[in-house]
Amino acid sequence: MSDDAEVLTSSQVDERAPRDWREVDGMLRTRLKVADYAAALDLVNRIAKAADEADHHPDIDLRYNWVGLRLVSHDVGGISPRDLELAGQISRIAADVGAEPVPEVTTSMTVGIDTADADAIRPFWMALTGHGEAKGDPSSLPSPDGQLPQIWFQESAAREGRGRVHLDVYVPHDQALARVEAVVAAGGRLVTDEFAPSWWVLADAGGNEACVCTWQPHEKSANPTS
Repeated sequence: MSDDAEVLTSSQVDERAPRDWREVDGMLRTRLKVADYAAALDLVNRIAKAADEADHHPDIDLRYNWVGLRLVSHDVGGISPRDLELAGQISRIAADVGAEPVPEVTTSMTVGIDTADADAIRPFWMALTGHGEAKGDPSSLPSPDGQLPQIWFQESAAREGRGRVHLDVYVPHDQALARVEAVVAAGGRLVTDEFAPSWWVLADAGGNEACVCTWQPHEKSANPTS
């Protein structure tokens, strides 16, 4: 019998999660495509009923013809067996109404700011965006409502030819290499795959950097785009 308070490792999530779901940026996510807004609203109502019965509630994004879902157990600080159980229930509900799962499109993004003095610039970014400080983590400004990207400060001295702000784009692990290849094909440059498959560092023609990130641990691997 599983312990609902257990925090699962990313490898365990990958092994046990329903095939319609992916871990992206610490949350179990999927997207369900339907015919129209009425179908999306009906699907949300069915999911809400199951969530109330389970006393475990996903974040839901209702759009015209799709529903986005995110699951995590905030009380234990990670993905737990009850997230996998509810994900399975949601997948069955989706199948019953003919919704098409497209978990490969789920993406999360954070904004990284290189700085030698985070304390000096943090108030500016808080005032500008409405973000607040993370408890016990001065390097991070979490989203105030779950809709905006998290902002985080990376200690770094200024380097000529490199921007100070970069995006970390979190994608499903089985889509990461294709995303990297697409970026390179679109005129980007692979700066390094030293940290792949945890993250790849890329840059545009102007030298602005971004990372494609997954949950996977860092291990040196060959990359056909290099």
